[in-house]
Amino acid sequence: MRPKSGIGAHVSTRGGFLQAAKRATEMGATAFQYFPKNPRSLGLKELDLKDAEQCRDWCEKQGISSIAHSPYPTNPALGKTRGEAGFHATIASIQNDLHIADACGSVGTVVHFGHLKSNEPLEGYQNLISCLDTALADWNGQAKVLLENQAGDHGPMGTTMEELIQIRKLSRYPEHIAFCFDTCHAFASGMWTTGNEASMLEKGRLLGYWDALAAVHFNDSKYPSGSCKDRHARIGQGYIGKKAMQELLCAPEFQQAVVVLETESGEDGTHRGDIELMRSWL
Repeated sequence: MRPKSGIGAHVSTRGGFLQAAKRATEMGATAFQYFPKNPRSLGLKELDLKDAEQCRDWCEKQGISSIAHSPYPTNPALGKTRGEAGFHATIASIQNDLHIADACGSVGTVVHFGHLKSNEPLEGYQNLISCLDTALADWNGQAKVLLENQAGDHGPMGTTMEELIQIRKLSRYPEHIAFCFDTCHAFASGMWTTGNEASMLEKGRLLGYWDALAAVHFNDSKYPSGSCKDRHARIGQGYIGKKAMQELLCAPEFQQAVVVLETESGEDGTHRGDIELMRSWL
């Protein structure tokens, strides 16, 4: 049974997936995030099944959860606007990430909502649904697509809970889609301001957003709420602040998810100090 919650950080896969899991363990994490392949390319990676299975077995024995993160060029909202080849490359890449994540025993792979500059507002949403449906049509694994909210730096798409809920609802395969909530992105987009954490949490409960939450990117923000700037800060060292982040981490919904840092490391080159701080809050 793969663990589905924990606290940790993004780690390097240098040396393989098992080494990534061990790296997380060494800094006291009970969860980690990794890139299943080159984060700058949609090029596919051949799965090293032995390494992936060793990673999965290690995590199960240690009680560690994990999530993968799809490459940065992944933009499912583009659809076929840049040609058939680009669309199918995105589909193949997401499927590749799902297979790797599943073999490693991960909860899923994070996929950005995506963006599209178009005169037709609905086009990007239709492209996203089509992309997810095509990628998931023959998927039978346990790993899910973890759809992530956005900061608004490329426009307003994917910045609200309502959008993510609607995309999942309209997909043919909602059972294979869950959410990854990025605290910095939510703050930057103006979804909430410091001091209004309770209101945001309650809104998510009323909408049913948290019911599908599987992962959290636990990042402070280098810019104020509503800035639409996606710049992560270490927890308590940004505009969100320790008090607000503590309230979020202590929410039951967050404690049932894989919570990982995507921030700068500490002086020792790891996230050990921040992980210990987060654990002290609980």
